Parts: sequence; structure tokens; C-alpha cells
Amino acid sequence: MTTVTTRRTTANDITTQVVRRFETAPPRLREILQTLVKHLHAFAQETELTEQEWFEGIQFLTAVGQKCSHNRQEFILLSDTLGLSMVVDLINHQFAGSATETTVLGPFYREGAPELPPGGNMGEADPTGMPLLISGRVLDPAGAPIANAVLDCWQASSVGVYDSQVGDGEELGMRGIYRTDSDGRYLLRSTKPKYYPIPTDGPVGDMIRATNRHPYRPGHVHFRITADGFVPLVTHIFDSTSEYLDSDTVFAVKDSLIVDFNVQQTQNEDAKRLGLEPPYAFGTFDFVLSPVTS
Repeated sequence: MTTVTTRRTTANDITTQVVRRFETAPPRLREILQTLVKHLHAFAQETELTEQEWFEGIQFLTAVGQKCSHNRQEFILLSDTLGLSMVVDLINHQFAGSATETTVLGPFYREGAPELPPGGNMGEADPTGMPLLISGRVLDPAGAPIANAVLDCWQASSVGVYDSQVGDGEELGMRGIYRTDSDGRYLLRSTKPKYYPIPTDGPVGDMIRATNRHPYRPGHVHFRITADGFVPLVTHIFDSTSEYLDSDTVFAVKDSLIVDFNVQQTQNEDAKRLGLEPPYAFGTFDFVLSPVTS
């Protein structure tokens, strides 16, 4: 008589089989995928995920993808609001010493900003905002100036929206590219940033509402700074008087990046040269870049 053996497959058996299927992948890809599978399967087991819940999760991720466009990145917004972007940032930017701390790039970075002279106004699209001047230097860790460093800058307007959220989203605004002089100095003109909500008209907004979180970011200006021989720096500087510094919805605030944008009632030399009448806000910040190491 033939004995029939019934094979019983467990969840752990499935995990082992899937992990094994990636054994022939290139080393780094193998490491990432095998680790991802282990954590995903463990998550499903730990939460005892139902079929309906997983299907709703698939629908959510599908909606995130459908919300993306050439000037709107809903997946970056999802990564930011889950704190994953900042975790990846911290893993990849552990510079020692005086190098300026990094933060997330965010979903609103766009190429093609106009190059402006020192003090050129990137805030022309925000005529009702309080004028803001930011000055400082770009330095190496020893304090030596870095000439011809490129500062690619962008921010939301004083009513809390980025250019890609206005009209058809195609026109660039609140953006500018500046270069440092031979002493490493830069001068940026814009408007004083205000706290604002992240876009909540998509699936990430649905998640924020469903979990009783607020959608706000404190007022800040974005910088992407590059210079030959140095690691590109992506960071923000935050207005010290802004709301939500302690509860940024994307977890990106660092104490070293908080700046006083003091309201001026008299003209400093830069304001006189630019013909900028008070009141206006003024802040200073020096950026320190980390050298590229071989």
C-alpha cells in the first residue's frame, strides 16, 4: 500500500523559499531584496495581516503612484511622512566635525531655477510676503572659503504653497541659483518663510487624516549646495519663530539648522545696495561642506 504524505507549508517555509530565489542576484541587490522579504513577511505575521487589509494596502500604494507626475512626487511625500527619508539621510550623511547637517530633499525640488546675481530676488512671485535677506559663507571644515559654490535654493511662498501647486504647476517661482564670491560669500533675497501643510489632496493626505496627525511643516528655505571637490549638501534652514518646529510632519528639523530671521527697521549695507526698504527680515548662516574622500 502506498502512503500519501501531505505537505504542510508554513509562513516561514514561504519566507525561506523566497529568500532562496534571490541567491543568484548580484551581491548588493541580493542583500537588499532578501532583507526586504524577511522584514515584510515578519510584518505580515506580527500584525496577522488580513487579506482585506493587504488589498487595501495595495490600493493605497497604487493611488500613491497614480498621484505622481513630473512635478509632484507622492512617493517621496510618503517616504518623508513615514520618517524613512530622514532615516536614509542620517545613514548616508554621518559627517564628522563641523560639516553642516543634512535634511530631506523633499518632493518639490525642480531643476531649471534661474541663476541670479548676489541679492537677486527669487521671491518675486510672492509680492505680499515680508522681504528676507539671507547672507553667509560657504566654507570647508577648516574654515577656508569655497569660491564659486553653487546654491540651488527653493521655498514655499508666504501663503504656504510651492510653484508646482499654483495654476497648472508648470511655471517656476520662489527658486534661484546663487554663486559664492572669492571669499565664499553669498547673498539671497526672498520672502520670510511660513509654516505650511504638505499636500493633502492625495493618498498621503488620506493617511495623515486617518491617523489624526497634522500635516504642517515649519517655515524653511531649501538649499542644495555643490562645489568641486566637495560632497553635495542638501539641507534646509528653519525660521526660529515658526510654529511646528517640534512636530515637523516629515521629522526634518535639526537644532543646528534653526536660524533667527530678525525683522529690521533700518537698512544694513546689503539692503542699501539693493534698495530694500525696511521692514524686512534678515538672517545669517554659514554652510560647511565635507570634502570628497577617495
